[in-house]
Amino acid sequence: MIGVVGATGEVGSHTVRVLRALDVGPLRTGGSRNVDVLDEASLDRFAQGCRVLVNCAGPAHLVGDRVARAAVRAGAGHVDASDPEGAAVGGTAVIGAGLQPGLTGLLPRWLARREFDTVHGLVAHLGVLDRFTRTAADDYLAGAEHGEALAAWRRGRRSGVLTRRTDVTLPFFPGEVSLLPYLTEESAKVAEHLGLDRGDWFTAVSGEHVRAAFDRVRSLDRAGAVTALCRASELDLAGREPHVVLLMRMEGVRAGHPITRTAVLRGRGNGALTGALTALAVLAVLRREVPPGRHFAAEVLDPEVTIARLGECGVAAPFVAEGEAALEAGVL
Repeated sequence: MIGVVGATGEVGSHTVRVLRALDVGPLRTGGSRNVDVLDEASLDRFAQGCRVLVNCAGPAHLVGDRVARAAVRAGAGHVDASDPEGAAVGGTAVIGAGLQPGLTGLLPRWLARREFDTVHGLVAHLGVLDRFTRTAADDYLAGAEHGEALAAWRRGRRSGVLTRRTDVTLPFFPGEVSLLPYLTEESAKVAEHLGLDRGDWFTAVSGEHVRAAFDRVRSLDRAGAVTALCRASELDLAGREPHVVLLMRMEGVRAGHPITRTAVLRGRGNGALTGALTALAVLAVLRREVPPGRHFAAEVLDPEVTIARLGECGVAAPFVAEGEAALEAGVL
């Protein structure tokens, strides 16, 4: 039995869909009507008999490690789409199994393993045009507290080395974007893992209302900031299709020669990609591809296997472009 807490939400519904497509089950789906994520006894009843307990409920800072602790008590494995601080350890647990953190850490590992002997530099862009649910907005604001704006990697973390840019045209992105430099904990781990000399990470914002809201939220309380992000995302999405673009340009060496490669991954919305990686993490736990202990998805899931499965389940299939000419031809 696979228990999915928060199965009726944006991420949970996509997780359930992919698990069913993978023929993983049976499934026990939990929403607000049949499991209270803040109540220990309710979680214990739901977790009873589960091999893996999956958390797709949020906001993450409110749920915390409650689902993880219920999994430990039930003797079940645990997968979490978010990154709860101090999550309980027992059996096998995979956390941060989403778009960010998750795919943003997994894709550069996939590209490095596929194309390079050694890697020196990375420039990454993440663009999301999608509706902010209140849970997603709350989680975004909480996550922003664990990174550093304008920082980058220069053989170590360096503050204030990058600047914001507006009206930028990028290959594979529709229209102009604003680039907001931001170094997350996951990005720093990627830089250390790959041995980067230089790494730049940007959020590529294609909506003027969300960009303006990002600047306003610092002066608002949490509830007001959540409301502002939700309203701004609705305005920016009006008449447009939601999408996610993850663009990573990598420089390094293969067979003694310097090369440049770019990986491009495109999908329909944050919920779809997060749900897919969460489901694939469940599959990896069930197949004993993950050792016991608590692991981040990007660090424990096999990059080649996971990216291949992502394409097989019809959610997203990245491709690799070679050199600048290929990038200049990029369109969405």
